[in-house]
Amino acid sequence: MHTYQRAYDAGGGTGSVRWCRPPTFTERSSNSTSLRGPLSASYHELTECTRNSVENMSTFVSHIVSDLSSKALPANAPTPPAQNEAAFQTASTQSKEDLRAFFVKLDQSTSADSLRECVDALQTLEHHDRLLSAEAADEEEQTLRRAILGRLALGLYAQALTTYLEEASEAETELEWWSDVGRSRRYAAYYLLQTLPLRAVNVSKTVLATLRSRNIPFHLSVLKPSSLQRLFPSSGTLRPNALTLALFPHLYNQPYSIALTSAHRPRKFALTSPTQTVTSAYDAFLDTFSGVARVFGTVATLPVELARGECKYKQKELERIRDERAEVLGVLAELRDKLAATLEERDNDRAVAGLAEFTAFLQSIVDGDDVVPLAEGERVPVGRVVESLSVLANLTLPSHASLHSAELKSGQLRRPSRLTLLWPRIVFLPPLALYAIRTAYASRASLEELAKEAVETIKSFWESWILEPLRGIIKTVRAGHDDGVIVTRESVRADLDSLERMTLALAQEKLHYGTPELEALSRQVQMGDLTAVMQIYEEDIKSPLRSALQGTLLRSLFIQVQKAKVDINQALSGIDKLLKSQELTFAFVGVAPALAVVYAFVGYLRNLWSGGRGRGRYGGEVKRSSVWLTVRRIERLLVAQPDSHHHRAHSATSSNRPPTAVSPLTSGLLLLSVTHLRKYAQTSLPANSRLREGFLEDVADLEDPNLGRADKLRVVDRMWRSWGDVLGWSRVAA
Repeated sequence: MHTYQRAYDAGGGTGSVRWCRPPTFTERSSNSTSLRGPLSASYHELTECTRNSVENMSTFVSHIVSDLSSKALPANAPTPPAQNEAAFQTASTQSKEDLRAFFVKLDQSTSADSLRECVDALQTLEHHDRLLSAEAADEEEQTLRRAILGRLALGLYAQALTTYLEEASEAETELEWWSDVGRSRRYAAYYLLQTLPLRAVNVSKTVLATLRSRNIPFHLSVLKPSSLQRLFPSSGTLRPNALTLALFPHLYNQPYSIALTSAHRPRKFALTSPTQTVTSAYDAFLDTFSGVARVFGTVATLPVELARGECKYKQKELERIRDERAEVLGVLAELRDKLAATLEERDNDRAVAGLAEFTAFLQSIVDGDDVVPLAEGERVPVGRVVESLSVLANLTLPSHASLHSAELKSGQLRRPSRLTLLWPRIVFLPPLALYAIRTAYASRASLEELAKEAVETIKSFWESWILEPLRGIIKTVRAGHDDGVIVTRESVRADLDSLERMTLALAQEKLHYGTPELEALSRQVQMGDLTAVMQIYEEDIKSPLRSALQGTLLRSLFIQVQKAKVDINQALSGIDKLLKSQELTFAFVGVAPALAVVYAFVGYLRNLWSGGRGRGRYGGEVKRSSVWLTVRRIERLLVAQPDSHHHRAHSATSSNRPPTAVSPLTSGLLLLSVTHLRKYAQTSLPANSRLREGFLEDVADLEDPNLGRADKLRVVDRMWRSWGDVLGWSRVAA
């Protein structure tokens, strides 16, 4: 029959009991001659469970504690003395089985509830003197206890990192939201409209509370401005009264930051002449009128400016909270080497002492107290370490998360609820949509005609300006044609033949050319040479009247007119060849504007559908611009490290920090920004790509605490060079 062990829950050993069957010592050591078998089997189970538990952490925390999980594994315990082996097995087998069960159970889950449950169970069993009694504990049992404590310390360290990272991330997210709202007057006015019901409720509560405290019955006349002014008097002109504080609660902590009067230099008027006197009076009137207008404008926009002031106040408070959490996060990140050295310690006593010191230091960081170091060589009981872990798991970390949530809630630092942000749309959009539908239905005839005209216009544009030019381009590429654009080849040839016949007839009749001379003249005419005709013309103009009546003057003139016509046709033929050589170019130039219009319209629709929804290549323009801002913030933090104004006690870590190292506040803010970069790379960059691998390598370099400020600045410079063009940071920054 197998033995089943009992695991005690928090609240005492007699509380709720959960039964589980641990691996027995006999089963584990059946094929081994020592006590190393159970530990080796637990090691294999641990590696598998650790891989699953790390996935539940945040990306940054899992990246920090991933290699620490293997360091928390116990070394192989030595074999106990042989002479007392039987008696020793009888006395300690149950304790070892319980320890092994807790060891495996602890590695199955590293959630906060599991850690608290394991710490409470260990504390209960310590109290009942069942497990952690050192009197009958051998080396293997001490190693198992030390391994369990190491796993608990590592789990609580990861929980502390996760807690502060989530709190800092939440504060930064809300800070960015308030910053976006307060950056624009339009957004601030819309935010004022969104929160108007809540402010009205606060004013109502204030009025009712004041009436109740003064024993004044409520009636409608109380809501008159004069009654409210008597009910809530103001101590000064620029001092807010109770109603103003109910509308804008941030004025409790921040005075008015708006000047109702504009300071300007007084004008000096020298009255030297009547004209200058009139001009000076006119200028004084304009100055007075503009000053009054500015005052009225300031008063009219006072609620919007107060809303912007509220956003800025909450932004500063969230920035303070973010810096506090980021500074603690930076100090916790520096504790990693200390925890790694403690987990690698081979001596059990020194390892337990190191875990006690680490737990105390972790407690002091969360509480903001000073650390009391242990004396050299002091032996720390295991129960003290368990008690420290119990306080940290059950009280410190949960109470800190509750205090953080209460701080955000009491200061109203979180953005309003979704219903508060959406109520203007819920209230105003249905009536506006109904009005638009009724208007559209009333003018349905004109809308139908407009739709038909739009369809016809689009169809005509598509047919006449896109398809037809494209068909012409395809026809030109496929076949082409020899027809002239301006004149045809046959027309030029016919004019030239006519000129040749006219010239040959005149030369034969007047100059009595024979066949050889006529053939030579024909070749000259083809080349454009009319020397023979010009000689006849020169003789005829010596006696123009007689030559006009009896000679060949008119025939010579008509031949020259024909020659001019041939020259003109040949010039037009050259232009025609030039046009034909650029016919494809002209076709593309003709269709280019229409294609440009279509391309711009399709690109606009694509950006509207994909880019505006945060999608697109590499996460879309919104995410890429966010990453650009994050990288710029990282470089700014490294160049000008912010000073800490919180005066927390971190002397134990700051004493050994080199001068070139990054301060805890800067380190925490860097880790906050780098976490955003790692999340972007894992969710938006292509998987198994060189881009993603290289980007994550740069992110890992920024997370490395061993790199100084100068080295991290070189990493940032490499990121600008490597990923600026690929991710389009130059375009999204414009």
